Amino acid sequence: MGRFSLEVAGVDMSVLTRPRPEYERLAHPLLRRVGATPLVELRRIPPPGMRVLAKLEAANRGGSVKDRAARAIVEAALIEGALPGRRLLDASSGNTGIAYAMLGAALGFGVTLCLPGSASAERRKILRAFGAEIIETDPLEGSDGAIRRARELARDGHRFFYADQYSNPANPRAHETTTGPEILNQLGRERLDLFVAGLGTGGTFVGVSRHLAHASPATQRASVEPDRPFHGLEGLKHMASAIVPAIFDPSLAHLRLGVATEDAQEMARRLAREEGHLAGVSSGAALVGALRAARETGARTVVTVFPDGGERYLSERFWESE
Repeated sequence: MGRFSLEVAGVDMSVLTRPRPEYERLAHPLLRRVGATPLVELRRIPPPGMRVLAKLEAANRGGSVKDRAARAIVEAALIEGALPGRRLLDASSGNTGIAYAMLGAALGFGVTLCLPGSASAERRKILRAFGAEIIETDPLEGSDGAIRRARELARDGHRFFYADQYSNPANPRAHETTTGPEILNQLGRERLDLFVAGLGTGGTFVGVSRHLAHASPATQRASVEPDRPFHGLEGLKHMASAIVPAIFDPSLAHLRLGVATEDAQEMARRLAREEGHLAGVSSGAALVGALRAARETGARTVVTVFPDGGERYLSERFWESE
């Protein structure tokens, strides 16, 4: 069996002892199509004197920031030998599920997803196109209902490998080793005053913040979440009323901001009509939070993350508002 060097979520694996088909999957070119997304300045929405740049995660091969976590989780599972003969199981509001389904189709493993009934029609269609098995859960229970159902199914350890993106350390590690360094490298010598990201699993915020805490300790860090338990911000969690992900570390946030659904929807429309970015509503929430946090802290250079594109939400009625 040959020897080769492979970096998985920041850990150099110089020798793999698993059967050859497993580590051959790790060399699949699709895995290399995740990351290195553009960092783009917004020119019309931010006020004078404030520079806001957005990491456009829709540029990932699977169309969202969740490609990063899904890739890291799948790579770790393959190295550990956890996937052969079992289906990957997880709860998802849609984007992580799409990333899993894409990777499952490419690498040859089945995917079963517990998905809230409130997930957009576009997301469900994409999942079915990739061949994923969807188990819809009560829309009123949101992602928490999907998590509870996935935990029930995970008891069948012979059939399922439970990826558990909400607890899997590979999730934030993916952002600590890729997203965070990318941001600083793209900024070059420019000082980063403020980083802002939404909270779903917490993986993006936690991972990038861990990197910044060491590499750019002067950078302020702000998290964004819905301002109430019942909201329309798909993929984001109101932490005070939800099952808090095990990977979430609130101590990393200098500011925690709540954003109203209506404000996020309006900002998503503005991004399309004033900046030419067709982004999802969670991106709208991130920008609302970024502008507010910048005003509160006096930050001049701000980076936020746009998790996905708006194409996955065009059936939502808020786009029709003027």
